[in-house]
Amino acid sequence: MDTDTQAAPGARWMVWTGWIISVLPALMLLMSGSMKFVPTTPELVESLDHIGWEARLLVALGILEIACTIIYLIPHTAVLGAILLTGYMGGAIATHVRVGDPFFVQAGLGVALWLGLYLRDSRLRALLPLRT
Repeated sequence: MDTDTQAAPGARWMVWTGWIISVLPALMLLMSGSMKFVPTTPELVESLDHIGWEARLLVALGILEIACTIIYLIPHTAVLGAILLTGYMGGAIATHVRVGDPFFVQAGLGVALWLGLYLRDSRLRALLPLRT
């Protein structure tokens, strides 16, 4: 059962809006993940030291971030991808809270991921209906 083609004609705007909202944080995550493959600079090493991470972990984090984002963008595995990215964002939020940095970007990405999925997947809307 294809989730985006099951939308009622009046709800097609929801599917399109959901895809737009889904793609924006996905692009940010793909860019962030791909930047983890770039050779480290002294500024990057300093920022990693600030949050308590070692530069040797960047490639693994980049692979994880890109893989979870791709899983999220595939319609049949989108819910699994959203769950995985929620965990990833939770780790990022915990890291920033631990060192006293703002974490609004990471929390906003998590909210945007689920909002986009909610709008584009009729099964998720049926599972979590909004009351009027």
